[in-house]
Amino acid sequence: IAHQGGDGIWPGDTMFAFQNAADLGVDVLEMDVHITRDGVLVLMHDETVDRTTDGTGDIESMTLAELKQLDAGYDWSPDEGKTFPFRGQGISIPTMEEVFQAFPAMRMTIEIKKTNVSMSKPFCELIRKYDMQNKVLIASFHDERLKEFRTECPEVATSSAKNETTVFVLLTKPFLGSFYSPKFHSLQVPEESGGITVMTPAFVKAAHERNLAVEPWTINDEATMQKLIDWGVDGIITDRPDLMMKVLGR
Repeated sequence: IAHQGGDGIWPGDTMFAFQNAADLGVDVLEMDVHITRDGVLVLMHDETVDRTTDGTGDIESMTLAELKQLDAGYDWSPDEGKTFPFRGQGISIPTMEEVFQAFPAMRMTIEIKKTNVSMSKPFCELIRKYDMQNKVLIASFHDERLKEFRTECPEVATSSAKNETTVFVLLTKPFLGSFYSPKFHSLQVPEESGGITVMTPAFVKAAHERNLAVEPWTINDEATMQKLIDWGVDGIITDRPDLMMKVLGR
């Protein structure tokens, strides 16, 4: 699962990254969706454009036209700011619709980011318009946003929100995971959180007993990738899909 299309090797959440990840042969593209001031769904990791582009401001306060003027490859650097090889290369902020149009056969994990305005209705309409219901998995750290998306788009699979993940993790510690009836299909989790080790063989086993996929993030070294594969995880979210493909022997 290429995190932002592979943010460790090219500017993440861009068409450039998604195309390169698809060309590598990854199974799933991962991305982050926001809504603009004029109601268009666009892709970027942060709530503001400051960290990755040559602009400043909240995405939600900007129009699509304003966002399209920005250089989405401006601040990406492979060497901690010594060089910026993707500046001025015409890399722009993509819309969700552009990605659906460009990759109709690709599976995608799409994270709903923190917004003031709900995007559930237009997002669901877009998924249905491009017949992506069985190709996308919707994620969010924000329980309320995920809850309203499930109500709006019940036919689309979701991963666990933050509180749901916490409940499942805590129940698996005393082996009570089988008593939990989840509303989600996948557990996308870090290796550890708040001093609690999340990823263990027992956690993977408990999830599989509930017919839940386990897709840890963000795993960027070959040794950990191989360890998690040996534990039987269903997917690995990584900034380095090139290394992941090497580990898989593809």
